[in-house]
Amino acid sequence: MSSGQLVPTFHDLPREKSKTVLARNHIGRIAYSFHDRVDIEPIGYVLAGEWIVGRTSPGSKLNMIGHNRWVAFEVDEVDSMLEWRSVVVHGAFYALDPDGSQLERQAWTDAVAALRAVMPDALTERDPVGFRTIVFRIAIDNLTGRHSSLGGAAG
Repeated sequence: MSSGQLVPTFHDLPREKSKTVLARNHIGRIAYSFHDRVDIEPIGYVLAGEWIVGRTSPGSKLNMIGHNRWVAFEVDEVDSMLEWRSVVVHGAFYALDPDGSQLERQAWTDAVAALRAVMPDALTERDPVGFRTIVFRIAIDNLTGRHSSLGGAAG
């Protein structure tokens, strides 16, 4: 390394800055496991208070999560190899039922409103991904963020 070359520094992101990263993005990855199998998939989402809200299609992902509702959710912002931000959420996954209890119906209504804030046609007849009919939310039980930046010069 030559003198004066910038070197990366790595730091924890405070909770509020981590939530800012979550709020300004809408594609993340959900990781889930069952027995000895772990999967990870990209998924659209919206930050709504202390919840990650999204929707998906019926299928194997929901079947696996039905056996173990604890998931991880990650969002990255990458400016370069040495300049990035990464946020990881751990929490429980809840598929919401629009015909469930009064509390669950309200949670579904709130989730749909949050989704429509970024995709107004979500769950309408004009929905471009109308096959994604399962609305869910992930509780933000644990939130961690890290970032790397080029800040100091090697000497």
